[in-house]
Amino acid sequence: MKRDQRLLLTMGVAAAGAAVLLGVFALGGGALLWSTLAEAERSQAMALLGDRLVLFLLAALVAIGLATAAAQTVYRRWIAAPARLLEQAQVLLATDVQRELSLPGASADVQALAHTVNELARQRDQLRRDIAAEVAQASRGIEQERNRLAALMSELRQSVVVCNLDGRVLLYNNRARMQFRALSDAPSLAGGAELIGLGRSIYAVFERRLVAHALESLQSRLQRGVPSPSAQFVTTTRSGQLLRAQMAPVRSVAAGADAGAAPINGFVLMLDNITRDYEAESARERLLHGLTEGSRGSLANLQAAAEMLDDEALEPAMRERFLAVVRDEAAAMTRRINDLAAQSAEGLATRWPLEDMLGADLVQAAQRRIEAVTGLRTGSDEVDPALWLKLDSFSLLQALAYLALRLRDEFEVAAVTLRLTAAEHQRARLDLVWSGQAMSTETVMAWEMDPISTGSDTSSLTVRDVVQRHGGEFWFERERTRHQALFRFLLPLVTMAAADAQTDAFVHSDSRPEYYDFDLFAGGESQHGLDERRLVDLAYTVFDTETTGLDPAGGDRIIQIGATRLVNGKLLKGESFDQLVDPGRSIPEAGIPIHGITPEMVAGKPPIEQVLPAFHAYAQDTVLVAHNAAFDMRFLQLAEGCTGVRFEQPVLDTLLLSAVVHPNQESHRLEAIAERFNVTVIGRHTALGDAMVTAEVFQKLIPLLAERGIHTLAQAREAAQKTYYARLRY
Repeated sequence: MKRDQRLLLTMGVAAAGAAVLLGVFALGGGALLWSTLAEAERSQAMALLGDRLVLFLLAALVAIGLATAAAQTVYRRWIAAPARLLEQAQVLLATDVQRELSLPGASADVQALAHTVNELARQRDQLRRDIAAEVAQASRGIEQERNRLAALMSELRQSVVVCNLDGRVLLYNNRARMQFRALSDAPSLAGGAELIGLGRSIYAVFERRLVAHALESLQSRLQRGVPSPSAQFVTTTRSGQLLRAQMAPVRSVAAGADAGAAPINGFVLMLDNITRDYEAESARERLLHGLTEGSRGSLANLQAAAEMLDDEALEPAMRERFLAVVRDEAAAMTRRINDLAAQSAEGLATRWPLEDMLGADLVQAAQRRIEAVTGLRTGSDEVDPALWLKLDSFSLLQALAYLALRLRDEFEVAAVTLRLTAAEHQRARLDLVWSGQAMSTETVMAWEMDPISTGSDTSSLTVRDVVQRHGGEFWFERERTRHQALFRFLLPLVTMAAADAQTDAFVHSDSRPEYYDFDLFAGGESQHGLDERRLVDLAYTVFDTETTGLDPAGGDRIIQIGATRLVNGKLLKGESFDQLVDPGRSIPEAGIPIHGITPEMVAGKPPIEQVLPAFHAYAQDTVLVAHNAAFDMRFLQLAEGCTGVRFEQPVLDTLLLSAVVHPNQESHRLEAIAERFNVTVIGRHTALGDAMVTAEVFQKLIPLLAERGIHTLAQAREAAQKTYYARLRY
């Protein structure tokens, strides 16, 4: 029910009450007067009134109506109008809205007051413009530096992400955005519901313990006096790719303080997807190996042809000269190719630097690799989750897949198991375990010395080369009690003491990188729950849905979800979510002129079972905001059963919050609120358009809530629940 309808109802009830009260007094007075009259006087009174009684009653009703209209006019001109003027003036005071106050129908005094407020607001706006111009002039140099940084970040070929200590993203370049989108194994929805975004958690991509381990490494190196420490780790993504991350610290340095003693308040991640590099290197290895083997075959044929020259018809001197040239050239070519092959193998054995990798990640990657190459069943047993290995993951995965393939082909092994446990002397034991017949030592040695080959992938490296690359050991062993056999690799663990062998090579310098004062650097995770956090400190997902109808329980379904994000008070229009949904049912023609979505537009679009999990990931770790949120949340809740996701985060409703800050306004429709806040409405009744308008409205509401002493999420939710509109249900 609209505000003006409720107001008229209230005024009608008040007028009816007044009429009843007047009627009671009139009847009481008339009855008292009637009781004092004699019988003859009563007869004369009845004769006098006669037909005039109806006119008397009609006049009384007209008088009551006029009194009621006068009361309404007085209320609107002298009570409601000043209250609305106050609320509109508060909007001008607490926000940056620039508009003229207008109160049609108000008294002359109230109109004059509105004119005065408008004049003061114009003076205030002019002062703001003057100050803004001076600030812009003073900060022009800083703005140029920021533009240079933005240009540099956009041109970098490497993915760069800057985070605070809580893992919240403060800055990222487009390369990182594109790379993270490619790393996601989810279907591409809503133009790519990014895993990365300002204020989002980097732990949506990396496990928390990976980052924690790298941060511990940085802290240790800082304590040892390394001026520019860094840490590296390699991990596998959900889509099975290898990602190498190099981490550098961001330190908080106060004016005049020692940069070397400054604490870490964030970190920079430089990311490389090294899967393609490894694949390219594997292709080069196959090319070199083919060239080597082909040349050897050609040389063998050449040598055979030279031997055919031993024809008795040739003169002995000519034959001897011919044979000497052929043999010498063949021997020289053989030496050159053998030297090339040896140099290539030596280069491959040392080309890839060993990097930090979580042992559990290695085991998972090895299982996927073995299954893809051999088709064997794989499992894991006794994997120590705390082990960090120093290794070349690509060559080691090649070796494991090669050994598993030979087990399948030569010993008919159907399944293998991987174990990873700690050993002595900063080593780890990686076991490839199987059940089957015995194997001779000669067979193991042959496998160890043969070039690694897995189907079409052939490398000039051997298992022994891989082991030597890691400075490790390799052997075959039988476990008779378990009736199993295994290949065991001894691999190096990450050691903090040897992390920086070249510490003395660093040159101490007074200069340091210039880090910008990003707002989110100062905002750590609150130790309290979300309810105790301030509204200005929270991250929000502002969303809207378009549906086939207005009856969620009666079978209407979502046909579009649109959303944007608010982080640190900033509207991130570039990180929006906009996705059409196939509702699996017809779209009523009556609703098409409103939302503009036709059956042809949703045909072939993903169903809600795919879209809702993507939106859930997009909105994680944020507070949901919507206009008339009860309606949208009801549709989401009805879809939770078929999607397996639940929206358990807090929800704020701009409809209710508007009623909190402006209880005297006649309407709280989204268009009316936007008009009060001077927000331009674009794309009304499209999910993303409404979400954008709602987000801008919510930005304006936050300072007005603060004016009423509402600062935290809990206070906002409590105040919203006390409004009339909170009683609406869907």
